[in-house]
Amino acid sequence: MHVKMKNIGASCVSLFGVDPSITIKKDEDYNLVSTISISRYEGKKIKSHLPEICAALAAVSFHLSSGMGMAYSAVLIAQLELPESEIKATTSEKSWIASILVVVVPVASIICSLLMDSIGRLKTIIVAAIPGVLGWSMIALANNIPLIIIGRLLLGFSLACGTNPAIVYISEIASPSLRGSLMSMGIPLVSTGLVLTYFFGMYLDWRVIAWIGNISCIVPAILCFFVPESPPWLFWKRKYGEAKKSLDWLAKYQPQPQSRSETYSELQMKLLENEQNKRDNGNEKKGDKVALSTVKAFLKPTGYKPIIFFFGLHVCQQFCGIYIIMYYSIQFMQAAGTSIDPYVASIFIGIVRFVMSLVSTALMRKFRRRTLIMISALGMSLCMFTSGFFTTLIQQNKTTLTWVPVVSLLAFVSFSTIGFAPIPFTIMTELFPTEIRSVGYAIGMSENCFLNFISLQYYYTMLEFLGGIVEIQYFFAIIALLGLVYAYIFMPETFNVTMSDLANYYNDHTIYIGHDHSKTEHR
Repeated sequence: MHVKMKNIGASCVSLFGVDPSITIKKDEDYNLVSTISISRYEGKKIKSHLPEICAALAAVSFHLSSGMGMAYSAVLIAQLELPESEIKATTSEKSWIASILVVVVPVASIICSLLMDSIGRLKTIIVAAIPGVLGWSMIALANNIPLIIIGRLLLGFSLACGTNPAIVYISEIASPSLRGSLMSMGIPLVSTGLVLTYFFGMYLDWRVIAWIGNISCIVPAILCFFVPESPPWLFWKRKYGEAKKSLDWLAKYQPQPQSRSETYSELQMKLLENEQNKRDNGNEKKGDKVALSTVKAFLKPTGYKPIIFFFGLHVCQQFCGIYIIMYYSIQFMQAAGTSIDPYVASIFIGIVRFVMSLVSTALMRKFRRRTLIMISALGMSLCMFTSGFFTTLIQQNKTTLTWVPVVSLLAFVSFSTIGFAPIPFTIMTELFPTEIRSVGYAIGMSENCFLNFISLQYYYTMLEFLGGIVEIQYFFAIIALLGLVYAYIFMPETFNVTMSDLANYYNDHTIYIGHDHSKTEHR
């Protein structure tokens, strides 16, 4: 028995289920698990994976700045509303201060995808620090609202270009057993940024906080100088010497393959070289321009089906209240019937997100993505129904249990963090073929941010149209239930499934129910 190599991508899932006693004729017959992982020879100790963990942490550290940028608008607007504020803002200007961060992300994501493919994943993160520092500095020095808005615009561009490459990079260097956990590390870092910013907002002036924000952009850029670039990208650019050095660094603690003269990284080089040759020989028209070949790839089922699937999933994610509560936490908590200080309530939300994101990271290593996202959606729905019901009782003076809506909303945040918040982003890099992964991820992020902007910009419109805080909580609960049904019907499983099988899934399938799971799941 041997395992045939398929159209593997930059990162594939390990075949840990293969009996090591079975004779394998050729190493090339093994799926490339990721750039640093071969099933038969991969070490199982944490030390073996330490380099990839360090590399992933360096790449994903920019997410801290993302959390600070998201929370900063609430702190800034609150301080601008103070009587002693030197700068006054109209309602319209406040809206733009909050939403401009999201508006620029779709365009920035497209530019980011081009940068990722041209200069590399890590260099894109380094370059992203420049507009970030300019943005934070402009805000700190601003003496009028237009300068603040321009600073937020630059910051939004920076955050998109600094966070998107991290997910792609991790998907290309992470072992299958750690891939989901490492890719979800951005969530606790975002939560940390939220908590820090709300905490700073209680004691520091908004200008001081902006200067602190500069640090969150500079440190990730520095860290990226100390870790290697993605070997698949280096191979794609035919920088074979650098790819070998990168593999040596990432595999420095991997055990030496028994009965082999080659090192672990040399075996990886063979697999990458073999796959590169297959891609070169498989080009139907080598003279085709890259842009044209990319368009053709998106016209195939493996290109357009994931985009359609993610749009539906993102609609459910954005309109079930996850990000609306995050951006409007102060107003939402007050309307739900709590008398807790708005800053304290916001800090609680950030802390809960942080703790549950760590739990989510552990769960991603043990449980299927479909299971997690459906449990998440069900829990969110129940929590929102509970909060809405008790908010009604509080408004009618029929209960003194004013703490129930607060606890329900914190539980809602907990359930969202283990599934519906991180998983749609995590699986975006897993469902697109290698040749369009960067562009596909950018498109997915763009549509997500567009929907995010719509939900945030028209929150008050929805609130008025539906009738109030109670009705909108029921609306969120219903959308969460629809998300559960949508995921059950359409979402493919990605846990312990090879990248090649995931990329090929959409050739023959759209609905996951009734799909032969044994063909894509390797345990």
